[in-house]
Amino acid sequence: MADRSRIRNFCIIAHIDHGKSTLADRFMQHTSTVQDRDFQDQLLDDMDLERERGITIKSHPVLIHYRAQDGHTYELNLIDTPGHVDFSYEVSRSLAACEGALLLIDASQGVQAQTVANVTLATNLDLTVIPVINKIDLPAANIEMCNEQLEEILAIPADEAVHASAKAGLGIEDILEAVVARIPAPKEPEDDSIRALIFDSVYDAYRGVVNYVRVVSGTLERGTAIQFCSTKLKSEVKEIGVFSPGMNPKDKLEPGGVGYVIANIKSPDDSKMGDTLTGTHNPCQDPLPGFKECQPMVFSGIYPIDTNDYAQLKLSMGKLRLNDAAFEYQAETSAALGFGFRCGFLGLLHMEIIQERLRREYNMDIIATYPSVVYHVFKTDGSSVQIDNPLHLPDPVNIDHIEEPMVLCHIMLPGEYIGGVMNLIMDKRGFCQETISVDRLHMMLIARLPLHEIVIDFHDKLKTITRGYGSMDYEPNGYEPAPLVKLEMRVNGDPVDAFATIVHRDHAQSRGRILAERLKDVIPRHMFKIAIQAVIGANVVARETIGALRKDVTAKCYGGDFTRKRKLLEKQKEGKKKMKQIGNVNIPQDAFVKVLKSTKK
Repeated sequence: MADRSRIRNFCIIAHIDHGKSTLADRFMQHTSTVQDRDFQDQLLDDMDLERERGITIKSHPVLIHYRAQDGHTYELNLIDTPGHVDFSYEVSRSLAACEGALLLIDASQGVQAQTVANVTLATNLDLTVIPVINKIDLPAANIEMCNEQLEEILAIPADEAVHASAKAGLGIEDILEAVVARIPAPKEPEDDSIRALIFDSVYDAYRGVVNYVRVVSGTLERGTAIQFCSTKLKSEVKEIGVFSPGMNPKDKLEPGGVGYVIANIKSPDDSKMGDTLTGTHNPCQDPLPGFKECQPMVFSGIYPIDTNDYAQLKLSMGKLRLNDAAFEYQAETSAALGFGFRCGFLGLLHMEIIQERLRREYNMDIIATYPSVVYHVFKTDGSSVQIDNPLHLPDPVNIDHIEEPMVLCHIMLPGEYIGGVMNLIMDKRGFCQETISVDRLHMMLIARLPLHEIVIDFHDKLKTITRGYGSMDYEPNGYEPAPLVKLEMRVNGDPVDAFATIVHRDHAQSRGRILAERLKDVIPRHMFKIAIQAVIGANVVARETIGALRKDVTAKCYGGDFTRKRKLLEKQKEGKKKMKQIGNVNIPQDAFVKVLKSTKK
């Protein structure tokens, strides 16, 4: 049996682009976990999407064997985590499988908004946090500023920080020694019954569901009869192993170990994130606490462009949800787009990534509707409903008031940009609650804003104003009444539900005008005039008109009295009136794609 005192489970947490994946690369090189001929940058980021964007989307576990200065060899189970706020659920699940965390801080940027959020997650779980000041070799590195921020913002003594440069390979040995010395070994198991926490899963087309587990007690072996505590599903372990960094089969996983389990589970619905695996012969009485369910913050409809792909899209979404528990979906129909799904996401980047993964990994040709959030609608009869789809909004006559979700936003920025960011917050209908001086150069703004204003383009505008130096993190902060209305788009008098949206009354006219102009550009001309209207209730707030295609009926008239031409034109005019009454406007599928894509800009 492996010596439990020589196992260390830890993850790397940081703000986006502070060097987590690079540090994980150096750990694997330093400990010869991967041969030089097999090495490539961002080795653990196995998705093309992660490499292209330079961000980590999924957590990635890997087992490292490290011979420490005390002469003993330690098993280090490392999990590389994402840094963007939209993937914070990945971080919280990874932390649940660890006893400690390496907190990376960019020496040139200092503590950022997501750094604070990740430290809070780690301390709430009583994890040991080791601060690492990374990128010390940069000319712009300011170690003194980082030390000051560590103590002022995070309340961590500056002398605990390890100085390193993951890219240059400086201080890697010091970090590994700090992991061995400071992070505690896994706790002694309470009994011999099998308890293993499922902290992630993937779907393999040939082997079914692959569960990533952290074994807390008992020993998992090939052939062990197991069951899931929540679903009571029973199965048998077909393969078990560790990540080094690819899947490496082993005979068993002992308490404190992190690895993967493959059983006869073919349906993605049978495996649940945060569930406890136990044995069937001596099942555990109390399952592990797991982690709290996350609540989606942004909703959007996803529809197959070819309606025949609906069943395949449903299957693909089931497999994707297994790999990303923060993603939720349920079936819905649209008059304009046919059968599809109402999907919930943690943010706009999360939504983009899910759509891109559906296109790339599952070859799905899809279209997404305009993103919305969950509103609380209070009716005049005293009842209330939750609405995430504008189409389900009750008649305005029956609505007493609507409450929209608010968020508390922590924005870290250099002090010189505070004026521009304050204006941005006010433009987005928010207000600044507090300004905190972090150090001589940096400030933190705490602002309360409507979630709907945050998810569209707030992050992009913040980066533009602060020249890339600003960072933000947000958390739900209750609901607040607001004068919200449903904006409908009508084409030739018929509502087009794909473009319906809930907007603030003050912004409805400008939003309607933009949508009407874009629809005018993409809808082809017909034999009659087409009116495009943005409507709130019975009021038209914006209108565009597409001119009719016109045949030259007077071409055959050569000379003669003008009354002959006028007679033909009057006849054509009557025909067009009749055609407008019975004619349907054909909106091509690519028109929906073009308009909905451009609305996200």
